[in-house]
Amino acid sequence: MEQQRKIALITGSAKGLGKMTAMTLAEAGHDIVLNYVHSEAEAEALRLQLEKTGIRCIAICADISKPEEVKRLVTEMNERIGMADIVVNNAGPFIRERRLFADYSEEDIMYLLNGNLSGVILLDHLLLGSMRKKGWGRIIHYGFGHASEARSWPHRAVYAAAKVGLVSFTKTLAVEEAQNGITVNMICPGDIRGDNKERKIEDVLHLTDDETPRGRPGSGEDVTRVIRFLCEDASDFITGNIINVSGGLDPIRTTISSKS
Repeated sequence: MEQQRKIALITGSAKGLGKMTAMTLAEAGHDIVLNYVHSEAEAEALRLQLEKTGIRCIAICADISKPEEVKRLVTEMNERIGMADIVVNNAGPFIRERRLFADYSEEDIMYLLNGNLSGVILLDHLLLGSMRKKGWGRIIHYGFGHASEARSWPHRAVYAAAKVGLVSFTKTLAVEEAQNGITVNMICPGDIRGDNKERKIEDVLHLTDDETPRGRPGSGEDVTRVIRFLCEDASDFITGNIINVSGGLDPIRTTISSKS
C-alpha cells in the first residue's frame, strides 16, 4: 500500500539550515510548506525547485515572533495545502554581537523571547489538534549545544533563557503527547556558519575547523539527516530528546573578563 504523503512545515526555510531541511524532507517524499519573513525571492526560487521533484510546495510570509502572524500562517497553510504533520521550528532570532543583559533594549528582549520560545509554543499549540486527530505527528525544536544543562552563558542571557525554557517544554510535551503518536525532540546544531549551512557532508570533509573537536566544520546535511530520521514512522520510540549535532563543540563560555 502506498504511504500517504505527509506535510512538513519548516519555519525560516528560505535559506540556511531551514532550506536544507526543506530539501531533505522533500527528498523523503513529503509535501513542503516554506516560511520566510524577508527572503521572498529565495523562498519562491526554492518553491519552484522543490515542485519540480513532484511534491507539493507553498511559501508563506510570516514572522514567528508575532502571535497574529503565527495564527495567519497556520490558517493560510490549512486553506492552501492542509495542516502540517511535521513542524520543524527552525526560525529563531539570534544576536551574534556579545552583549551584557543590562545592555539589551526591551525590544531586543521581547524579540528574542517571542521568536525562540513563545512563538514556537504557540505554533505547536495550533498544530496539535490536527496531529492528535491523525494519531501521528513530528515536532522538532532547535536549541544550542549543552542547552539541557542550563548553564550560565554570559552575553547570551536572553537567547539562552528562551532555549533552555524550550528544553523543558520539549520534554514535557513529549510525555504529554506520546500516547497520541506525536514525538517531540530538540536538535542542537554546532556553530555552523555561512555557506556551510547549505552544504553536504562531502563538501566539508576535507576542510579544517580548529574549534570543533571533530576537526572539520559542520554542514547542513549533518543536521538535516538527523531531522529526516526523526520524522520517519519507525522513529516513534524516540521522543523527549535533546540531540547535539556539534562535532563535540561546546559553544558556552561561562566566564567574562572584569572589563566586560
